[in-house]
Amino acid sequence: MAAPTFRVTAIELYERPVVLRIPFRFGAVTVTHATQAFVRAGIELDDGRRAHGAAAEMMIPKWFDKAPHKSNADNISDLRRSLLAAASAYVVQPRALTAFGHFALHYAELIESGARTELNPLIANYGPAVIDRAILDAVCRAVGVSFFVAIRANLPGINTGLTPDLKGFDLDQFLGRLTPSTTIEARHTVGMLDPLVRGDASLQVDDVLPVTLEDVIATYGNRYFKLKLCGDARADVLRLVRIAAVLDRLPDYAITLDGNEQYEDRAAIAEFWREVEATPALARLAARTLYLEQPLPRGIALDTDLSALAPVPLLIDESDATLDAFPLARTAGYTGVSSKSCKGVYKSLLNAARCTQWNAGGPPRYFLSGEDLTMQAGLAVQQDLALAALLGLRHVERNGHHYVDGFSGQGAGREEQRHFLAAHPGLYATSHGGVRLAIRDGAIDIASLDTPGFARLVEPDWSTLGPMVVA
Repeated sequence: MAAPTFRVTAIELYERPVVLRIPFRFGAVTVTHATQAFVRAGIELDDGRRAHGAAAEMMIPKWFDKAPHKSNADNISDLRRSLLAAASAYVVQPRALTAFGHFALHYAELIESGARTELNPLIANYGPAVIDRAILDAVCRAVGVSFFVAIRANLPGINTGLTPDLKGFDLDQFLGRLTPSTTIEARHTVGMLDPLVRGDASLQVDDVLPVTLEDVIATYGNRYFKLKLCGDARADVLRLVRIAAVLDRLPDYAITLDGNEQYEDRAAIAEFWREVEATPALARLAARTLYLEQPLPRGIALDTDLSALAPVPLLIDESDATLDAFPLARTAGYTGVSSKSCKGVYKSLLNAARCTQWNAGGPPRYFLSGEDLTMQAGLAVQQDLALAALLGLRHVERNGHHYVDGFSGQGAGREEQRHFLAAHPGLYATSHGGVRLAIRDGAIDIASLDTPGFARLVEPDWSTLGPMVVA
């Protein structure tokens, strides 16, 4: 089937406040409240068929832009402006294009216009990343296929025009061979403020859900963990020792480390790892470390050669702001890149193609990881899980269910919760009066996401959402 072409007839932007049940600290910021963006997109195909699609994404402060002169409110306002700019660009385009064609047409111009209004590339690409998912949902619904079928058949019309390093690579063959799994392991993130054992639990949380790391393990059965670092080698090692005392009780586990741009230079990273290796209590944890994520600030990460340093594989996250970032990171010694829906479905797929190309004829050195702890129950988590599954990832960072009390923490009504539960009974569960993501024996059942559309059978209750207004 040829990639369908269409016009984007409407893009509606909404939002809903989200309250965290547990404050979360990453890097230098602590988050207690946030806002979730929702997109509804309408399309009209060349043959007159119409369809609409939907997507959602959290607007988290101090990740996309860590400039100290910008407040949390400034960060969220910038993300709103990115969505509005992308919506305006897509709707005013009169030509019928493929889904990827709409993205490609506006990719450079949105980055350039964003720069003129102090929106960095991560923020400038946020708006199209969310809108592209809603458009993909609409395309899948118009044609009557699932996201998995659509990508394998390349119905979005993805090409290598924006990634010349992939010229000559058989992208259609690569996409056609992608095989989604029906389950995926949840990698639990341990934030800097998270209590580890029951004696640490000084937080006053008004529910019966797990708070400490040991309670999380007892409740969900996680085997994969992501440990946040603060950038102070000694402090990080001392905290890792306390975490290892909990994890070493498990028969088996694996971890990833997240620097969140907190280490100031190559020497600081080397010092940190020397301390890890010199600490007997961390021997098992160190041996089970899969990779170190974004240890250096994005301003110097791609200009600092870490190829001779790497004690474990290195992965970029915040530095992955543009489509050429991963090849640049490769020359600096990085072998991994994160897949995040907020950075774009097409970027993840093209980076996965790069890994396949670079790994050809040798051991699988280059890799993608599934990152994004903020995903909320509903459209956001479903579409991100579908992407991770299609990419063949065995585990994905998933913590939105821990820091937010399921649909209730998003302000979703009981009827909306019931609809999502009925549509995806393996993905969600009812407990303690609400519907939330279900993690059983460390894994998430995503079989129900293989459905016409982009990983969804139902929509949010649009009447309960507020219109997005850019101040």
